[in-house]
Amino acid sequence: MFGEVLPLLAEGRQVIAVDLQAHGRTADVDRPLSFELMADDISALIEHLGLERADVMGYSLGGNVALRTTIQYPGVVKKLVLVSTPFERNGWYPEVLAGIGQVGPEAAEPMKQTPMYQLYSSVAPKPEDWPVLLTKLGDLLRQDYDWSSEVEAITAPTMVVVGDADSIRTAHAVEFFELLGGGKADAGWDGSGMSNARLAILPATTHYDIFFSPALASTVTPFLDAPMPEAG
Repeated sequence: MFGEVLPLLAEGRQVIAVDLQAHGRTADVDRPLSFELMADDISALIEHLGLERADVMGYSLGGNVALRTTIQYPGVVKKLVLVSTPFERNGWYPEVLAGIGQVGPEAAEPMKQTPMYQLYSSVAPKPEDWPVLLTKLGDLLRQDYDWSSEVEAITAPTMVVVGDADSIRTAHAVEFFELLGGGKADAGWDGSGMSNARLAILPATTHYDIFFSPALASTVTPFLDAPMPEAG
């Protein structure tokens, strides 16, 4: 999905593109899909690769996993980038939540006409597991959650990115930014009052094109390139 953006991100850094459980080239295993368990996987991967800390970036469901990784394993995340990601389930627009509620095995056949399935079937080790993936995804996406108190405790520099026509409510993105410590006061002439949280709203961008938008790379790269803030 990030094919067009990865080379841009990789111009100045090593990029490790992860296929989560049952996604892409990663086969499913005998456990439910859960944000918390997939966050365990990301932390284990960082350790397996011998990386002490890593910048972690995720989009949509992958953003939820990136967020949980930061919450559960704060010591391994250097900087966090969350693209089109809510911190609670009602961060999605109501009509999107209604659509999410329809995800399940009965949607497997109709969704074979979508780019999502075409990409999945081209790389998945077992394309016939498509209905299993949608069943597990539906079970996961129907679960309610609210991680606002845990978001407030995040200390890693974090950037929240959404499109101005995203599936995530714009007001929710602003609330997310404020939970992270941003948007509290004027930063002053010298910027000394600026938090280590960033908010970016990409114009004329939806949930369905933000992940291949060149504007995403050009927005995220300066944040990742910036020096880490000194410990206070």
